[in-house]
Amino acid sequence: MLQIGLQGEWAQPVTEADTAARHGSGLVPVFSTPALVALMERAAVEALRGRLPDGQTTVGGRIDVRHLAATPVGMTVRAVARLESVEGRKLVFRVEAWDEAEKIGEALHERHLIDEARFMARVAAKRQGQP
Repeated sequence: MLQIGLQGEWAQPVTEADTAARHGSGLVPVFSTPALVALMERAAVEALRGRLPDGQTTVGGRIDVRHLAATPVGMTVRAVARLESVEGRKLVFRVEAWDEAEKIGEALHERHLIDEARFMARVAAKRQGQP
């Protein structure tokens, strides 16, 4: 069902809401590392769109990211995620990101296949103070 090499992509313009100053991850008005992580995760999610059985989804479990270059507000950023391996319920993606001028990041990202209803039932139980 999930083939190694499967790819997904996501692109978006950088806005003030995406900056390090806004995220609290720095003081400068450039594309933040938290926003880069979200961009990369979105690309991995896009790779899986329409490819999972009903009732299944994924959650992020780990990301090892390198933020290589700053991107100003107004530029478009783009990430491409490629499925590198499937190890049981663990999916491993290699992700690269670019702005309009250069490569701005790279990462190894793990996502985990879950049964959405069972997962959300555990979340609800946790909210109610049950283990």
